[in-house]
Amino acid sequence: MSNRRNFLKSAAAAGVLGPAAAQGAKTKSSTPDYFKDLGIQPFINAAGTYTTLSACKMRPEVIEAYNYASKVFIRLNDLHDLCAERIAKAVKAEACMITAGAASAMTLGTAACITGMDRSKVVKVPDLTGMKNEVIVQKSHRFGYDHAVRNTGVKFIEVETREELMNAAGPQTAMMLFFNTNNKIGKIQDAEFAQLGKKLNIPTFNDCSADVPPVENLWKWTGMGFDLVTFSGGKGLRGPQSAGVLLGRKDLIAAARLNGWPNSDAIGRGMKVNKEELLAMMVTIESYVSRDHAADWREWEKRCKTIGDAVSKIPSVKAEQFQYEVANAVPHLRVTWDPSTVKTSVKEVMTKMREGTPSIELNPSSTEKELVVGVWMMDDGEDKIVAKRLAEVLKSA
Repeated sequence: MSNRRNFLKSAAAAGVLGPAAAQGAKTKSSTPDYFKDLGIQPFINAAGTYTTLSACKMRPEVIEAYNYASKVFIRLNDLHDLCAERIAKAVKAEACMITAGAASAMTLGTAACITGMDRSKVVKVPDLTGMKNEVIVQKSHRFGYDHAVRNTGVKFIEVETREELMNAAGPQTAMMLFFNTNNKIGKIQDAEFAQLGKKLNIPTFNDCSADVPPVENLWKWTGMGFDLVTFSGGKGLRGPQSAGVLLGRKDLIAAARLNGWPNSDAIGRGMKVNKEELLAMMVTIESYVSRDHAADWREWEKRCKTIGDAVSKIPSVKAEQFQYEVANAVPHLRVTWDPSTVKTSVKEVMTKMREGTPSIELNPSSTEKELVVGVWMMDDGEDKIVAKRLAEVLKSA
């Protein structure tokens, strides 16, 4: 009897018995507190979608899709085809590839521009002997993530003006790279850059990884004429942090997939996206497109006001709502104070907030003169906790 009871409990837990048998074998269970066991302290995210701070929490419908996919076996290429088709339709793109984040999309998109559908070239990358091996980029658009492009073996040709770009283009040019965050910094801005690519018959790639919201950005740059565009799944979209999308021309998306998983002899073999992320990204995009974005915005503004009102009562402390022009373009709160009245530094405040209970991470883009609070990754009610704690820290200084 004991052996039978143990078997029933194990089988019920594994889900191999019917509902009636499982009901009869129920036992008390709870999810272990893994982070506590590991000695890791979770925190309230008053920073933003930073990778080192685990970026975002997936929305409930995305988690549901992720868990659903984890329980079955699926042919990956079939699932990818169908999910990518749905995503492309939702964002008005010609085609889509689901990638292991935006950096993966940059590597695979570049490889696509180099190899096309030539399998003999795919297996050689990053040895580009006999292939196109140059990427044109504005000097002001060099950025920390362009290593993902250089992974393919290309070399950058830096330019500053339209004339320099036209002169730099040649038979070795595989692609033209654009970093959307730096649009206003470069002398050649987005629409002109895309047009030049068409004129020169060179594919253009725009890295827009952190550039939603607004939702319209999901189709803005492909509509503008960029041949490839990438968005991260784990930022404003609130999808899997380990996934993203590459959008654009059907022929280049097909070539990107040839350079990626599950192909064994390709530069993107290690950039795997399993069934969970494939389905979750489809649900992420479709859910995001249909959200009430105005309501989201009002909630973020309300959180800024809650925190701003709390700290503004302290002598010399000022709080101002603002938003970045491009990446992470959502309401943030800027907090400043007179250090002769509130005798503490921004760094000290951030440390005290981090080391308190609960731990609170503030935006790392804060400077010596201003503290930045990101509100859009908070859970409901956490703005009140942040307001109370930040006011206490500033008052005690």
